[in-house]
Amino acid sequence: VVLEAMSNPTINPHYFGLLVSFRVQVEFYVNENTFKERLKLFFIKSQRSSLRIRLFNFSLKLLTCLLYVIRVLLDDPANVHSGCSVLASETDSWPMSQVTVALISFLETMLLTYLSYKGNVWEQIFQMSFILEMINTVPFITTIFWPPLRNIFIPVFLNCWLAKSALENMINDLNRAIQRTHSAMFNQVLILICTLLCLVFTGACGIQHLERAGKNLSLFNSLYFCIVTFSTVGYGDVTPRIWPSQLLVVILICVALVVLPLQFEELVYLWMERQKLGGNYSRHRAQTEKHVVLCVSSIKTDLLMDFLNEFYAHPRLQDYYVVILCPTEMDIQVRRVLQIPLWSQRVIYLQGSALKDQDLMRANHFLNRGHFTLFTFSPQDHQTILRAWAVKDFAPNCPLYVQILKPENKFHVKFADHVVCEEEFKYAMLALNCVCPATSTLVTLLMHTSRGQEGQQSPEQWQRMYGRCSGNEVYHVRLTDSKFFGEYDGKSFTYASFHAHKKYGVCLIGARRDDNKSILLNPGPRHIMAGSDTCFYMNITKEENSAFIFKEEEKHKLKGMAAGSRLPVHSIIASIGTVAMDVQSTEPRDSGNKLAVPTENGSGSRRPSIASVLETAGSAGVLPCDILSDQAEDEMPQSDEEAVSTSECVKGYPPNSPYIGSSPTLCHLLPQRAPFCCLRLDKGCRHNSFEDAKAYGFKNKLIIVSAETAGNGLYNFIVPLRAYYRPRKELKPIVLLLDYPPDSHFLEAICCFPMVYFMTGAIDNLDNLLQCGIIYADNLVVVDKESTMSAEEDYMADAKTIVNVQTMFRLFPSLSIITELTHPSNMKFMQFQAKDCYSLALSKLEKEERDKGSNLAFMFRLPFAAGRVFSISMLDTLLYQSFVKDYIIPIERLLLGLDTTPGSGFLCAMKVTEEDLWIRTYGRLFQKMCSSSAEIPIGIYRTESHVFSTSEVRCACVTLSYPLTIPSAAYCRSSGDQSQTPLLGKRSVQRVQRVVSKSGGPGDRSEEQRSTVYRCSERQELFELVRSRMEHLGLPTLGYDEMSDHQNTVSYVLINPPPDTRLELNDIVYLIRPDPLACLEKSICDTPAERSYAATYASRRRNGWRRSVRRSQ
Repeated sequence: VVLEAMSNPTINPHYFGLLVSFRVQVEFYVNENTFKERLKLFFIKSQRSSLRIRLFNFSLKLLTCLLYVIRVLLDDPANVHSGCSVLASETDSWPMSQVTVALISFLETMLLTYLSYKGNVWEQIFQMSFILEMINTVPFITTIFWPPLRNIFIPVFLNCWLAKSALENMINDLNRAIQRTHSAMFNQVLILICTLLCLVFTGACGIQHLERAGKNLSLFNSLYFCIVTFSTVGYGDVTPRIWPSQLLVVILICVALVVLPLQFEELVYLWMERQKLGGNYSRHRAQTEKHVVLCVSSIKTDLLMDFLNEFYAHPRLQDYYVVILCPTEMDIQVRRVLQIPLWSQRVIYLQGSALKDQDLMRANHFLNRGHFTLFTFSPQDHQTILRAWAVKDFAPNCPLYVQILKPENKFHVKFADHVVCEEEFKYAMLALNCVCPATSTLVTLLMHTSRGQEGQQSPEQWQRMYGRCSGNEVYHVRLTDSKFFGEYDGKSFTYASFHAHKKYGVCLIGARRDDNKSILLNPGPRHIMAGSDTCFYMNITKEENSAFIFKEEEKHKLKGMAAGSRLPVHSIIASIGTVAMDVQSTEPRDSGNKLAVPTENGSGSRRPSIASVLETAGSAGVLPCDILSDQAEDEMPQSDEEAVSTSECVKGYPPNSPYIGSSPTLCHLLPQRAPFCCLRLDKGCRHNSFEDAKAYGFKNKLIIVSAETAGNGLYNFIVPLRAYYRPRKELKPIVLLLDYPPDSHFLEAICCFPMVYFMTGAIDNLDNLLQCGIIYADNLVVVDKESTMSAEEDYMADAKTIVNVQTMFRLFPSLSIITELTHPSNMKFMQFQAKDCYSLALSKLEKEERDKGSNLAFMFRLPFAAGRVFSISMLDTLLYQSFVKDYIIPIERLLLGLDTTPGSGFLCAMKVTEEDLWIRTYGRLFQKMCSSSAEIPIGIYRTESHVFSTSEVRCACVTLSYPLTIPSAAYCRSSGDQSQTPLLGKRSVQRVQRVVSKSGGPGDRSEEQRSTVYRCSERQELFELVRSRMEHLGLPTLGYDEMSDHQNTVSYVLINPPPDTRLELNDIVYLIRPDPLACLEKSICDTPAERSYAATYASRRRNGWRRSVRRSQ
């Protein structure tokens, strides 16, 4: 038609367009619409319809077996013709029903055989199921046309095997239909049970029929005989008498010996695989029991024990179950741990992946109360992120707890309920260790669960006190429900904190309004406590587990006050601990020393008194301050050089953040960004010609950070040290000693901070250490390198770091070295000294505490107690604690300076000098700090002189009066010579031998004195080695000559010590200082000038925060 229209010029072109626009409808998959395909779809392909067919077939086979049993029970044994038992007769009504069932089964079998035909007829015919169907159905159908065959015996009981096959197929279709996979163990057990039942049923029916010509056994006796025979009991009271039945028994036993072992072998294999995979956490248990899922890449014994000990340390978690979902096979050590009765009933191990919905179904994760995602010592953030996404996709309402490594990946899992970024916390703790000693130990002790019983049997006082105070943790309570703080409703926060500590020994550190989700650490005296406030405090245990016992004198005081007053009882109790020592002076407070001795009233013999803490803060008590200046520094006289250096800093928000999600913090910044070339410490540029730390002439000692690469986590090391609340005069230069040069993005982020430099080098190179100014440094921070975390032997990951730090410990004994380790168990090698009796005693104490079940067995190691070592695995506890204490992560972030909340205080430290010892006790110090500056003390860092052993004392007394000449290349890797020589060369050994021979020979000196001389000679040799390298590099040796050895000291942390604890010289007190800018953000400013100033500050802070967010994005 179209061709005809095209050839005819008289046809309208519009009509031609209509012809072309016609479409032909094509029907696809026509072959599937045939009658055979539709039947195949109904009987085989469709899950639900095929399941119904299987169920019908199974019921049909059971019906045939039931009809056979009924016929046997109703049959008359006397009705026998020619020795053959007759089970069918023409007058019976049963044959019709059996014939009907047989006809249906025959038609169904032929239809399924036709539908499943695949081109090979003989394969279909010689199938065992097809043969059994023909044996049990064709004779019945033949009797319809030939009645004499109705007396023939037909083994209908063989349909039990067809029923077994139909049951297996039905279970498979059931799993497909409901999208739920039963375990292979369940299927195998079901097959085994069905096989046993079929063997017993076949044997009982066959023997009963054959014995009709002999002893004429009943069906029950035949069943009894089969069970006794197959159970290998063999009583012998019932036995077959004729040879056909005996032959059947032989055949059945042979079949059982072949089939049953194969079934049991498969069952045992599946059982072993189930033990490896961990099986399933049943739906019934998930509905009736509370449990959490621990999802890890690989599970280690240390990680598992830390989690279990910390998780089950809380009483409210005793009825929880832990389901471990891990893709790797359980190793032998973990298997042994889980076989302990304490954990075998609580922990379930499942081998699987969180990325597969089938494995999450096995854990019944959609009913979980919590989910932990952790990683081990080879962490990969992308794997953790995918697990978190998979879990959130599978169970959107499940609480999710995620721990990642890199801060730049944190925004990928911001939907999680709690996120712990390891590098953020790690670098923040290492940074605060440089200004607040042992902050890492303080935070670690607060995170771990302890009852304060560690070290109480030790003969040393410091261990008992340190162990007792380590039991302090952070708890919370509502003010109206609290006996500790309920009486301070309407009082200031500082007033409540001081009196609660004086009366009950608890330390109130923070509060949260009912209408605000932000936690405020030490909000200051302007914060008035309300009944709906949530109080956060430090104590040995929570208030619910505390008993209140009054002393006798307090009881008499209560009775006397109650008799002469009409006040309520709780007011009388509150008044006991609120008696002020002196009336507070109304004069303005001194801005100088906070612990200065106050002016005494009356006689000079009277003890100096401390002002009382006011119930509410007056307007004169808090003076406005400028966020862009430092008043404390402006009031103090400065030299010209100091004035120039401090005028170079301004306060503001960092213009560039290296990753998305960093909290904006007000910091000390440079007025203009420093050029990248000026950040290089060891190379001069056109702006300056300095090539080493000495040339810069820093006023304060340096902080050196040794790391492999300049990751984004180092940004969190710099920010706390450059925060606005750090006085400018106390800012320490920061030198980054990196194995690889940093990239431009990192340099752009740090170029705005004052006195931050970098240098390419390694800590195992003595020249690099001297160039970066290690002899002028106060702290050396050694960060664990990621390349060493993939060691062949797991616990050897810290080997290189430990040896390098030990070298630094020998070369620079007075340097404070802060080290990060992968494994906490390797702390025992820090500052290692062979044959040290005191270290051996501490090792024994650690083993005893571990045997007692302590979660902090390593706490008595001297490097950890002094805050010189930190392990990244300790942060795992922070995630465990957040399951019970949802506030612990925000509090730790505020303490470490990772987050800055307006009105929240910050952690700082203050050293107790000789002029401050007039305060005498920690309780009086608490009152002094609360009344003078509204600061809350939370602990003490104490350093004591300690005599470790006799040999070390003698070593300190022995000196050599002659110089030693050491080759300049000894034990150092310089640029010109890469060879390494031992610490003690031949000259040193010969010199020591001469010293020994001069003193009377080997017989006059003990072995201990010999080792003392060797040790002192080694120290002198190392001293000359460093001086030689410094002279070779052209560096002055004056600073190193002044370095002294301070190894015979013990340092430890006392968290919230009792009020009667005596203060000692050089104690460092941890303080939570209120935000100096909080008064400007309050709407309660008294004068219009203050309100205007507060509005200006709030606008600056908001704008700075918005700029930081925009730059991050």
